[in-house]
Amino acid sequence: MMPDSVPQHVREIQAIAAVPRVLETVATMTGLGFVCIAHVTDTTWTTCAVHDQLGFGLQAGDPLDVTTTLCEEVRATRQPIVIDSVRDSDSYRDHHTPRLYGFQSYFSIPIFRPDGDYFGTLCGLDPKPAALSEGATMSALTLFAELISRQLETDRSLRATRSDLLSERETAELREQFIAVLGHDLRTPLSAILTGAELLKHRSTDPATDKIVERMRSSAMRMAGLVDNVVDFTRGRMGSGLALELCQSADVHLMLDQVVDELRGVYPHRVIRSDIARGIALRSDPQRLAQLLSNLLKNALLHGDSGEPIHVDARIDGASFVLAVSNAGPDLSQTVIDQLFKPYWRATSRAGDEGLGLGLYIVDQIARGHDGAIGVTSTDGRITFTFSMPAA
Repeated sequence: MMPDSVPQHVREIQAIAAVPRVLETVATMTGLGFVCIAHVTDTTWTTCAVHDQLGFGLQAGDPLDVTTTLCEEVRATRQPIVIDSVRDSDSYRDHHTPRLYGFQSYFSIPIFRPDGDYFGTLCGLDPKPAALSEGATMSALTLFAELISRQLETDRSLRATRSDLLSERETAELREQFIAVLGHDLRTPLSAILTGAELLKHRSTDPATDKIVERMRSSAMRMAGLVDNVVDFTRGRMGSGLALELCQSADVHLMLDQVVDELRGVYPHRVIRSDIARGIALRSDPQRLAQLLSNLLKNALLHGDSGEPIHVDARIDGASFVLAVSNAGPDLSQTVIDQLFKPYWRATSRAGDEGLGLGLYIVDQIARGHDGAIGVTSTDGRITFTFSMPAA
């Protein structure tokens, strides 16, 4: 890792893995003993990368007085300088730079960023003359300078993308933490509303009041379900996973019966027929199984044909526990079925949709937590969600 004091432009060049090989190739191709990439401004000249077989002594980050270099002229004209032999050059025979640095052959090819800004030069020198101005050599040197330019932009874009992803990840984590805390804090007032609604229901003798109280109760229960789904979702996304408290229970059917009875009370005008076997013994989290059934039933109540009954079936089938919820409704395409258990997904064709699109996602997570699976079939106007898990 480079020290923090190293200039950013030096870091940019050093981060390009191909630069050492490029400089070595240029040195071999031209026969020059010193080749480097320099960052050049109107007041500075800084070594960014170097291939030195002359013992010139420059390292990455080392500066030169820009007024003693020919790169200053390249920056001003934005044109390359190529010298095969200083002693044979009318332009540079008496120039102070060749005398100061003792070279006879020299090249400096400008490097531009893709937006046209001047970065610096790909340059090289040697105390012996060299045939640098030949067409093939010039084309190769220009190509290497363009490759460095493009790589600078690629690396800049990559850094920007990584920064954006990191920022987005941090924002997402904060958002999910906020949702989790908010969901937790909402449970207390929701519990108070539900308790108050139950109390009013038992004390009221007015049918009109009963309807209002029942509406309050069903709305609060729906909100509680949404909160539970959001909290579970954020826990899963933040890495802690869905919390399961596995235990051996011989009366799982009681918890499932309670879910059915509760939703019958919330939706008194809908028919829910249940066939839940007695004495179902499982090593499971009964509360999570109840949540799974609740989410499946709410999905059926929301999307199924309101004029047809919903069927709930739970039993031990061989070595498996099987729970199925079915309702009448239009057949689902395989494309829709493939999307059902994804978070925040809701079929656009379903008018009047409620919720956040997390219910079936939570169902899938609970199924996985029990080493089970959830499947869907949709044929002949009947849609069935089937959960199965090992019964042993």
